[in-house]
Amino acid sequence: MFGWRRKPVNRRRGRERLLGVRMRAEAARAARVRLLSRWCGLVLALGLVVYGGWWGSVWLRDRLLYENPHFRIRRVEVESDGVLSAGTLRRWAGVRPGMNLLAVDLAQVKRSLELVPYVARASVERVLPDTLRIQVWERRPIAVLQVPVPLPAGGLDFVEYGVDEAGVVLPVLDPRLTDGGTVAWLHGLPILRGVGYQELQPGRRLESARARAALAWLRAFARSPMAGLADVREVSVADGDVLEVVTAEGSRITFAPDGFERQLLRWREIYEVGLRQERWIETLDLAVGNNVPVQWRPMETNTGTSRPGDRSGGARKHV
Repeated sequence: MFGWRRKPVNRRRGRERLLGVRMRAEAARAARVRLLSRWCGLVLALGLVVYGGWWGSVWLRDRLLYENPHFRIRRVEVESDGVLSAGTLRRWAGVRPGMNLLAVDLAQVKRSLELVPYVARASVERVLPDTLRIQVWERRPIAVLQVPVPLPAGGLDFVEYGVDEAGVVLPVLDPRLTDGGTVAWLHGLPILRGVGYQELQPGRRLESARARAALAWLRAFARSPMAGLADVREVSVADGDVLEVVTAEGSRITFAPDGFERQLLRWREIYEVGLRQERWIETLDLAVGNNVPVQWRPMETNTGTSRPGDRSGGARKHV
C-alpha cells in the first residue's frame, strides 16, 4: 500500500534454531541421567561393601569370640559374706558351666541377684579366659516381725519375718538354701512390735515413722556401751510417742523417739548403779529429761537370769 513489500520469513532457519535448543536440552538431560546412574551405582556398591564387611565382622566375631571353645565357662567362683550356699547363688545368677563367658550379660546377672530379698549387693566380673566371679553381700536381720495368722481349726499361729538395718523385710530363710542345711537365722533377735502388718511385704522397706524410729534405736544400741551388757528381747513402737524396750532380765526401758545416744549413755550409768547395789532395773523412763524415774528389784528374785558377763550358751545376741 505504501510502495514496499514485507520481506518473506525464512521458516527453515526458525526450525533449525528450535531443533538445536531441543537437542541441547536432551543432551543435558542424558548427561544428568548418566551422572545419577553413576552415583546410584556407587552408593549401591558402597552399601554392598559395608553390608559385606559388617556380615563378615559378625561372622568373624562369632567364630573368634562367642563360638570359641576357649571362652566357655569352666568355673563359676562365688563368694558370700553370709549363709547362702554357692549353689543357690549360682542358680539365682542363671549361669552355668559351658556358657560362653563373653556372651554373659553381667548387668543382667547382677540385677537377678539383687532382686532376691536376701541379697543387698552383688558384684559380677569376667576373669578370662574361662572364669566368672560373683561376690555377694547378704542382708543380715537385726529384728524379728511376728504376723498372726488364723488357723483353720481356730486359734492363731505366727509367721516370722526378718528385717535388716535398712528396714527391708526378709522372709524366713529356707535351710536348703544354706551351706549347713539348717540355720538359726532369726534365733535370739529382738521382736519388733507395733509395726502395721499392711506394710509387711518381703523385699520391700518399712516406711512408717514408727518402724524407722525402732530401726534407728537398734542401730544406736549396737554401737552403744549397753550392747554387750543387755540382751534385748523386744522393741515396741505401739505407742507412737515413745519406744519401750524389754530385756532378758525383765527390765522395761522407755525411750524418747530421738536422741538415742544420750539416753543409752544414761541407761549405762543407771545400770552400773544397779550392779553395785546388786539390783536389776524393773522400769526406767528415759523419755523424761530430769529426775528419771526408776524402779528396782533384787537380782536374786529374778530366777533363771545370770549376772552380766555370763554369756555362755543361749541365743545369738543382737549386735
